[in-house]
Amino acid sequence: MIGVLVTEANASERLGAVVVLDEAVEELSKLEVIWVDQGYSGENFAQAVKQVCGEKVRVEVIQRNSKSFERLPKRWIVERTFGWLNRFRRLSKDYELYTELSEAMIYGSLIRLMLKRMAS
Repeated sequence: MIGVLVTEANASERLGAVVVLDEAVEELSKLEVIWVDQGYSGENFAQAVKQVCGEKVRVEVIQRNSKSFERLPKRWIVERTFGWLNRFRRLSKDYELYTELSEAMIYGSLIRLMLKRMAS
């Protein structure tokens, strides 16, 4: 299950993450760990996730330890997905007027990627 939520630029990312989790709470019954970057750190976010997903879920913040480049564990998964999506012309820039259309373009692109891999 992939959760996609497109919001206004001035909306909080933390609030958006909680909204996505709340909408998909039934599909996430076996969820144990949520890996996030430093933008989602803080006890308030962790408590909001526990309220939505249950007490057994823990939020793990992937932290950068040095000033130089280092590969962060688990973060490459998200970065790789963004890289795949940027190959699609309609997703390389923000062309869409409505957020619902942006979400549909993301779902369509991910479906195309999955079907292409299944066919080969």
